[in-house]
Amino acid sequence: MKLLDINSLTKSDILQIWKNVSEEMTEQLQGNVAWSFEGNGIRTRTTFIQAFQTLGLNYVELPNFLKTGEAVDDLAGYLDPFYSLYVIRDSNHQRMTEFANATRKPVINAMSSDAHPCEVLTDAYYLNAKYGAIENLRILLWGPSTNVFKSWHVLAQVLDLNLTHFCPANQHDDESNVRYIDQLTGEFDVVITDAWPKEFADSTYSLSIPLLETLGHPEFLPVPPVTVGKEMIFEPNTYSRFSGYDQKRWLLPVQAAVIHYLMMHSEG
Repeated sequence: MKLLDINSLTKSDILQIWKNVSEEMTEQLQGNVAWSFEGNGIRTRTTFIQAFQTLGLNYVELPNFLKTGEAVDDLAGYLDPFYSLYVIRDSNHQRMTEFANATRKPVINAMSSDAHPCEVLTDAYYLNAKYGAIENLRILLWGPSTNVFKSWHVLAQVLDLNLTHFCPANQHDDESNVRYIDQLTGEFDVVITDAWPKEFADSTYSLSIPLLETLGHPEFLPVPPVTVGKEMIFEPNTYSRFSGYDQKRWLLPVQAAVIHYLMMHSEG
């Protein structure tokens, strides 16, 4: 079983993973994790390593694992005997997918250019646990397309969420089941932002507290790293319904639950 994006999972898979989330997971697993991590990603790095330790897994760091010129069939063929699981953060989503198809072991995408499934599963878990039924929430994604937002789009399809995306018109996808808007209308329960791509600099999409108030005073979940002056023009923790710190503590238990579920359902 692989987790390259959320559509690797069924609704039943996701609900079972969420059911198994615990801040004090005590069940121990046996095995070795191949761990390759591109970039800083201080929160994702912190929580995955602690998840390995919590579950009793050994891990070996393999820097730039997918950046070798070696064929993915060879990588998998030589390394599969040594590892029970691969957790990979690499910008090249296509290369990650090719490796996942080659290996007999579970693969977890810890972030790629096209997806950030564990981040989104954590955000969604928090909302589902807090409000009881995430499908009843009016969720607004705010800003240009990112890997995080792409995974939210996929989650909306799998779980049939009420998801709206406010972004430039040239980023609207007519084939998506997500509702796109380029002019603000209505109120929302939750607003989610993500760090802007480097090439994006449209201040139209810089949130303010008065603007949030016009959206119905929603809960605000900015995906870090946050840049004040871009995604928003205020310090997030000055908004009364900012919940980023409380929410992101669930990264560790959700990632541990994902690892446990994939390893328990592995055929390799």
